[in-house]
Amino acid sequence: MENISAKVLQYETFLNDVLKEDLRKNLIARDNICAKLAELLQLRTVVERIQEVEANKETFRTQVDLGCNFYVQAVVPDVSKIFVQVGMGFYVEFTHDEALWFVGRREAMLEEHLQRVSKESADIKAHIQMVLQVSHFQLL
Repeated sequence: MENISAKVLQYETFLNDVLKEDLRKNLIARDNICAKLAELLQLRTVVERIQEVEANKETFRTQVDLGCNFYVQAVVPDVSKIFVQVGMGFYVEFTHDEALWFVGRREAMLEEHLQRVSKESADIKAHIQMVLQVSHFQLL
């Protein structure tokens, strides 16, 4: 009986120290990927809006954050190119079509990564259920 109690305690320790921590980290990673996908969707929308402005020969009006959520009105006379952050603090000057191509590639990469992380999350949840069932079985 003492051996069974020791095994149950060992399973519970593994569950709390390893599996639940792995699941927490995995869910944080998934949330970060979803946030990046939302930023890319916003970038796609902005680029498409800029294309409309350029096609109609309108001036582009926007608000610019100067810091600490202090915004000022801005007028952009030439919207033919935009700068896009590509990672590691680097920005690249793109035409609208190049920016949309970049966004599409980045979205595909992040969606693939999101599927992989979601599968890992499901696997961890399955392991947690298995450990709970084994520990419940050990108590019977």
